[in-house]
Amino acid sequence: MSDFKNDPSKLLRINQEDLQKIMKNTRELSWKRFGKRIRFYAPSFVQFKSSQFTASPNVFPSISITGSSCTLKCKHCQGKILKTMIPIFTPTELIDVCRSLKDKGSSGFLLSGGCLPDGSVPIEKYIETISQIKRDLGLTIVVHTGLINDRTAKKLRDAGVDAALIDVIGSNETINEVYQLNIRVEDYDKSLRTLSESGIPFVPHVLAGLHYGKLKGEFQSLKMISKYNPAAVIIIAFIPIKGTVMENVPPPTPEDISRVVIAAKILLPDTPVVLGCMRPRGKHRIKTDLLAVKSGVNAIAFPTEEAIKLAESFGVTTTFSPVCCSQIYSCY
Repeated sequence: MSDFKNDPSKLLRINQEDLQKIMKNTRELSWKRFGKRIRFYAPSFVQFKSSQFTASPNVFPSISITGSSCTLKCKHCQGKILKTMIPIFTPTELIDVCRSLKDKGSSGFLLSGGCLPDGSVPIEKYIETISQIKRDLGLTIVVHTGLINDRTAKKLRDAGVDAALIDVIGSNETINEVYQLNIRVEDYDKSLRTLSESGIPFVPHVLAGLHYGKLKGEFQSLKMISKYNPAAVIIIAFIPIKGTVMENVPPPTPEDISRVVIAAKILLPDTPVVLGCMRPRGKHRIKTDLLAVKSGVNAIAFPTEEAIKLAESFGVTTTFSPVCCSQIYSCY
């Protein structure tokens, strides 16, 4: 295992039999560290129903402060994901939406939005309103920050934000070609350090297969993240989205996604690792979820029935939650 900690890219060069052995090791180490349990999440971003749980449409929605607008127009998304969120454009709209959500039984929300040309989300003008929402409505607030500076991070901390989410890219080529950003990997490292020093619980996301469906930079992302003290780490995976430049690009294989999950477990053994909501559907998702359970993930968003049954067959205690999977850190 120490070889993979020093160079997690070695996981790309091992066969399936050896990969299964490593999964068994990471699973058992995870059980020893966190207990033999797994938490499943189903926030109201997506309609979800399983044999054990049905998601409510209002408990934990996502809100975009830029509507469907994003200046970057990244090749894998081009603002399409933002269209699934509640659109708002002013602090007044945000407080009105939150009051309505509270009346409907909401416990919190994800606040996101499109990026500016520098890779940040224009969150600063909403921070005073976030503080008011925390004070008056008591909602859980998870904020997707993008790249972030010290001033904004400290303001978010003082406003009482429950968690800050940031996508981390470990390849300059991917940053330039897919995100179409004129920055470097070091800028993500700086934002991670900023969030760590701010004291906000922060939850980095690593998107497997962002580079045209291939792994490129994911292990570097995890090595960067491991230098700090994240509240949790979430692994998500590229999905070809209709109407984008990359709509015909095949997603990463479930095995490649599992390699990223395993690397996260090896590099961050004391940090909860989550298989997040963004990943391919159908048979691909079933296999991805099964491999994640075998690898010892601490949580899965919108799990397949097959994953639930596999976890139970291992004797793992399973529970469901209607909030954002970033909140896994509050369970430990």
